Formats: sequence, C-alpha cells, structure tokens
Amino acid sequence: MDNREIILNATLEIFREKGMRFTMDDIASRVGMSKKTIYVLFQDKEDLFAKMVDYSFDQIKESEQQVLRDEKSDTVEKIRAILGVLPKSYRDLDFGQLYILKDKYPRIYERLEERLESGWETTIGLLEQGMKEGVIRKLNLPVFKTIFEATLEQFFQRDILMRSKISYQQALNEVVSILIDGIAVSK
Repeated sequence: MDNREIILNATLEIFREKGMRFTMDDIASRVGMSKKTIYVLFQDKEDLFAKMVDYSFDQIKESEQQVLRDEKSDTVEKIRAILGVLPKSYRDLDFGQLYILKDKYPRIYERLEERLESGWETTIGLLEQGMKEGVIRKLNLPVFKTIFEATLEQFFQRDILMRSKISYQQALNEVVSILIDGIAVSK
C-alpha cells in the first residue's frame, strides 16, 4: 500500500468518526506523516476528499467484479448484489452527512454525481441478461437507471437518512428491494 492509499484509508476512517469536520492535522496524526507530505500528494482537504470519492467508487467497482465472478448466484441475485454493493469498510460510514457537500463543497458533490452516473455497463449488462433469460420483466433501462441515481442523489442532497434514523446501507437495501421486488404483496 502506497502513501496515497494509506492517506485515503485514514481519511475514510476519520470521516467515519468526525464527518466533514476532519482536519488535515487529524489525517497527519493518524498516518504518522507530516502535513507537508500529505500536501505533496493532495492540494488541500477538498482535493483529498474528491480523490477519496474516486477511490471509494473504484473499490465499489472491484466489489462489483467479485459479484460477477460468483458462480453460485443466479442473475437476479447478482443484480440485487450489484445494486446494493458497498465494500465492508464503507458499511458503517455515515453517508447521511454527505448532504452538506452540495453547498459547502460543490466540486466534491459534482464528482460524486459524475461517479454515480457513470460506470453502469456491468449493471446494464446484467439487467439485459435478466430480461433475455426472462427472470426480470422487460423494462426501460434509462428510466430504471434514472430512478436509482435520483434516489441515491437525494440521499446525498438532503438529510433524509438522518431524519429517518437509518443508515445508508439500510436505505440502499430498501431501494434495491423496491426496485427488484416491487411493492405489491405476492399472492
């Protein structure tokens, strides 16, 4: 693990503890490096957090690949897993605090939106496979994608999770359940 990755992992840990109120001093102390060393790799706190967004989404993509390689899961199970994938190290993060990004750190929020809206090839491929196999109904993929993205963006833009007293993982699981299982009670 290189210094950049060490710093990003420490930032994730400190974000878990303090939310956006973390400082570069907190990170320097956690990793046992000088702030000067950190500033060689990251311009400022905003740059560090923006890079953490990319790092986080890259880890999510790695987790997606693990789901795809799981030969024991059928297509629907893989779709459910891909939509709800969150690496273990992210499960206890308070994503509810991300709603402050839009106003305080718009550049980071824009990056978060970009990453939410890109990299859908794996998911779209699985949805197409499910439709072809007849295990999910025919659906309009752009509408499905828009519903999912818009829901996650609302979690990040507003304090919905905090007011509802649920974690991001719980909310994500509920969204996936609604999208996959619907809301009708099966008879």
